[in-house]
Amino acid sequence: EENDRKRIPCPLDPKHTVYEDQLQKHLKKCNSREKPKPVYFVQDINAGLKDVAEVPEKQVPISSLSKEELENLIIKLKKATNGLELCLKEQILSHQALQEALNDPKNGEPAFKHLKQQASILGNMEKLHLLGPGRCFVEFGAGRGKLSHWVDVALQNVENVQFVLVERATTRFKVDGKHKRRDSIFERLQVDIQHLCLNKVPVLEKKKLPVVGIGKHLCGAATDLALRCLVESYTTCCDGENEEPAPKRSRNDNTEVASNKSDNESNKDDCKLVAGIVIALCCHHKCDWTHYVGREFFKSVGLGPVEFNYFQRMSSWATCGMRETTSKASTNEESEDQSNDTEEHEQTFSKTENGSDTLQGILTVEERKEIGSLCKLLIDHGRIEYLQQRGYKAALQYYTESAVSLENVLLTAVPSPSLIPEPT
Repeated sequence: EENDRKRIPCPLDPKHTVYEDQLQKHLKKCNSREKPKPVYFVQDINAGLKDVAEVPEKQVPISSLSKEELENLIIKLKKATNGLELCLKEQILSHQALQEALNDPKNGEPAFKHLKQQASILGNMEKLHLLGPGRCFVEFGAGRGKLSHWVDVALQNVENVQFVLVERATTRFKVDGKHKRRDSIFERLQVDIQHLCLNKVPVLEKKKLPVVGIGKHLCGAATDLALRCLVESYTTCCDGENEEPAPKRSRNDNTEVASNKSDNESNKDDCKLVAGIVIALCCHHKCDWTHYVGREFFKSVGLGPVEFNYFQRMSSWATCGMRETTSKASTNEESEDQSNDTEEHEQTFSKTENGSDTLQGILTVEERKEIGSLCKLLIDHGRIEYLQQRGYKAALQYYTESAVSLENVLLTAVPSPSLIPEPT
């Protein structure tokens, strides 16, 4: 009788099957069913662009562009980046919390590369006085949660610290349960950053600690979503019904704060919201004009969604120009903390490589790498201007050697003028 029963693909997830006569029962308990939305889920709160008319139509591959069209794009790129700081400052630091692990011979080369990056991120956080008591560290794209783990290790003797780990995917081999401090508060939120309202996260709502946003290799558009989540949505929510928190945040004087609040109270609230941002950038080819926070900057230099979509794709030339010698290292480099990233990187690299191979007669490998780097710089500068306009002192720096990771730029931001207390 068992053999006569028919199995059909589950309508919620065709990757698994179910007996047809038990379908209704299965749908009620299937892991792929739509679950109740958590209180901190607010549809598209950090999505950005609302005007659909501004979203460009699908464009032709770069390899299909004529030589003249490609040259015009490069001229526009060089004109837009003219005057920008092309050589970023090296800020390759370390932190005592990772010294034991860095000196452990049991750690192989991939693990050592991750540790060096994490140590430098912590070193940069310490330099900005962000490692201290009375903080809530929000790790975006947390994966296994290793960056938060090392921050926790660095703050072993510090009280009143919370961690919120944001990751949309179900993650295996999490290190959340291995923290040495028993009083550490770790909370995981399985939600897309696009829909995350930090102000409604219970642990944040309760204590209202200053937030430090962190991330290691936050892919493409996820960086823009995280920045908007921190400096727009979170500020808006915390200021009540105020729809435009940005102008208030960008003023350093107290003269134009809304009249229904005292100046001191408003400033105090503002500086308590986001104490700092430290994000290691990555995968500019996965950026999206819809979510990009630097659209106003692009428009100010005469560029728009069409150019952005070309530059976004061309940015991968910076890391894929020498694919045969570097792709293996760069894809493996991501695999330890983000299990799904390896496949995604490989797929994107292959597509990009195919496109750029057809340009062999027009551009050399070195020229493609240079153009790719300019594209990344332009996209990142838009993010810096976005933060500066909202009252932050923001900067880009190399936080590790390119031999450790080809994605070696760190974005940092603190309120300007910085009101963050010295660590105690």
